Amino acid sequence: MYPYGYGYYFDPTYILIIIGVIITMIASSKMNSTFRRYSRVRCHCGLTGSQAAERILNQAGIYDVSVERVSGNLTDHYDPKNKVLRLSDATYGSDSIAAIGVAAHECGHAVQHQQGYAPLKIRGAMVPAVNLGSNLSWLFILGGVILGMNQTLLNVGILLFSLAVIFQLVTLPVEFNASSRALRILGSTGIMYEDEVGQTRKVLSAAALTYVAGAASALLSLLRLVILFGGRDND
Repeated sequence: MYPYGYGYYFDPTYILIIIGVIITMIASSKMNSTFRRYSRVRCHCGLTGSQAAERILNQAGIYDVSVERVSGNLTDHYDPKNKVLRLSDATYGSDSIAAIGVAAHECGHAVQHQQGYAPLKIRGAMVPAVNLGSNLSWLFILGGVILGMNQTLLNVGILLFSLAVIFQLVTLPVEFNASSRALRILGSTGIMYEDEVGQTRKVLSAAALTYVAGAASALLSLLRLVILFGGRDND
């Protein structure tokens, strides 16, 4: 049985999930529209995203990171394990403000890796635990419900889920710092003019919103679990 009749009546905590979905949708829409807008603005340097990435990496003294194309839309990422910077189709061969800005952002992660940026190292160390916790958390919660609201199982499930929330929070400074590095690099190396750096800032700020939205959504989901199952007396 669900606590306080939640199994039979409308669960008011669903509003937290709805709020999280709305926040995520707004951030995603903002990111997509901003990227589309500046993907139509050509950068004066004439470099493609992949060429800009290689130049930035070389100027940073990073020669052991390869730049590859990856399929998908906005699937750009840096793989620290294999030292590969993967750029999506919309970024790899485009010479737009948006493409070069995204490529520079990913280069920012490569620079973080080279310099041993602490939040990046913490995030990387958390990945195995977060992956395991995300898969097991709902099993513990479901088991706790099935076994008559077993508080021990529920608490373990909530604790495991909280690892994913912490991971989202640790991700924020990593992403913000990578964007800051990217903007500094683009301006100081002359790859972009000052006004182009300003346009790139809009693209990266919109991208940052998606991470903020993800963290907010995860926090709301955790709050819902705590309200429903955290410390209930089950007579």
